[in-house]
Amino acid sequence: MTIDQLSVFVENSPGRLAEITGILGDAGIDLRAMSIADTKDFGILRVIVSEPVRALEVLRAADCVVSVTPVLAVSIEDAPGSLSRVLRVLADAGISIEYIYAFITRKTGNAYVIFRVEDNERAIDAFAAHGVNTVGAAEIYEL
Repeated sequence: MTIDQLSVFVENSPGRLAEITGILGDAGIDLRAMSIADTKDFGILRVIVSEPVRALEVLRAADCVVSVTPVLAVSIEDAPGSLSRVLRVLADAGISIEYIYAFITRKTGNAYVIFRVEDNERAIDAFAAHGVNTVGAAEIYEL
């Protein structure tokens, strides 16, 4: 079970990130999680949003360069050591992590971790075998 993450090319210039998030906000699309990795000239904004299909449409209509990547989301206890235990599951299964980012919500009292891994299906199986709660799109989009 994967969720859709949008990856948006962002020129590294004053106001560009505000413009892109404004496009989403004006369309009534909520940001659930975000991460940005940058270089001197550009960045890649990775977002989980409430309505990924519509977000893709409005961003493309605004001439943004955007793609969709299937990622995994897990819900973990918001407590010391929880992330390490989940990372150990992937390490023990020999699954490489390309990147992760996390967020918390008061709504559930849990932390959520977004994973981009080399093999989603193997990771899902490894998580299931170790009782790690993989979260579906509906749960994340509705937070």
